Amino acid sequence: MDSRSHTHVTAALRLCLHALLTGLLALAAVRAVGGDAPHAGAVVALTLVTAGVYGAGALASSPLAAGAGARATSVQQGALTPSVRPGTRAAALWLAGLCALWLALLVLSADALWVAFPLYFLQLHLLPTRWAVPAVVVTAAAAITSFVVHRQEIAPGAFIGPLLGAAVAVATVLGYDALFRESERRRELIVELVATRAELAEAERTAGTLAERERLAREIHDTLAQGLSSIQLLLRAAERTLPGDAPAAAHVRAAREAAQANLAEARSFVRALTPPDLEHGSLAAALERLCARTTAPGLTVRFAVSGTPVELPTPYEVALLRTAQSALANTVRHAGAGRAEITLSFMDTSVALDVVDDGRGFDPSGAPVDERGDGGFGLPAMRSRAATLGGTLSVESAPGQGTALAVTLPVAVPAQDGERAA
Repeated sequence: MDSRSHTHVTAALRLCLHALLTGLLALAAVRAVGGDAPHAGAVVALTLVTAGVYGAGALASSPLAAGAGARATSVQQGALTPSVRPGTRAAALWLAGLCALWLALLVLSADALWVAFPLYFLQLHLLPTRWAVPAVVVTAAAAITSFVVHRQEIAPGAFIGPLLGAAVAVATVLGYDALFRESERRRELIVELVATRAELAEAERTAGTLAERERLAREIHDTLAQGLSSIQLLLRAAERTLPGDAPAAAHVRAAREAAQANLAEARSFVRALTPPDLEHGSLAAALERLCARTTAPGLTVRFAVSGTPVELPTPYEVALLRTAQSALANTVRHAGAGRAEITLSFMDTSVALDVVDDGRGFDPSGAPVDERGDGGFGLPAMRSRAATLGGTLSVESAPGQGTALAVTLPVAVPAQDGERAA
């Protein structure tokens, strides 16, 4: 139910409530005059005063509709004025005055007991539930007592009518309130789902963009940059072997300078295509920022560096950073951990990244937790990324005993030699 349809429903209920109370007051006045009641004048006067008090309160309040759900919508839409608002002192005083007039009218005329039915809805609308239900019970008891006193008889209808009306009013209001709350929960859920879908779409676009940037950086580094570096080295060697006055020396020098300029351009492309976290600062700084911005209820993430940091090739830094991001994402989504630690260790012949958490763990021999179709790089992708660089990935975990993931990459590999030559 959208806000417009809800407004239409509450407006219709408000009009029905006004018409019902006005009609019942008019009925009591007409029957008192037509039946030559002994207090006909007083009955007419009291009905007019009651109608006036009711009209004044209705004009000074929000649309009066049956149900706390309508009350919530009126508050949300700002339709309530400060004078008579559900749950406020002014509303309680106005309702108390209206009920006092009705009780006085009830003493003079038995026909006034039917006014109890719209009063039920007013009480349920304006008072908190813990006060509204007892007020409805007292109102029903007053109506029954009036019938017995005026008619001087005890009949089943005298009890069934007011009690049944009270039960219907309470069931209607509470049922409407429950339906309204359910509608609001569904609306909030839909809004949240739409927002989540937009966030997921944006995350997928970002992940796709970053993945393509990494692929292009690797391709440029492994092919174009390495090829230009080799050409430059070969031309430098050729330049050294040629006599200084050789006609080809100038051409070789020009070719070497052109290769050097294009190599510098290729390197700038590689730097521009590296992940944003690596654009400003080292791998250790990027991992520290990753730990700082990884948040989850009750989760503390720490970062440490072991050994003497050395400069790593861009593919190494990208692989280690992406592995840490994927491992922490799995920790946040699946582990339910209270503590996670990332350690970057520089050793003589290798560099290692360890991600350890104290979460619920899993069985590594079974299906990994990140292969359930909810996104992420996954353990196979981490293992493939490490193997591409000549490294290894190991996972140690057991249900209820946390998870430890370690990636080890060799420092002296052909890819690094090529990077140094470049």
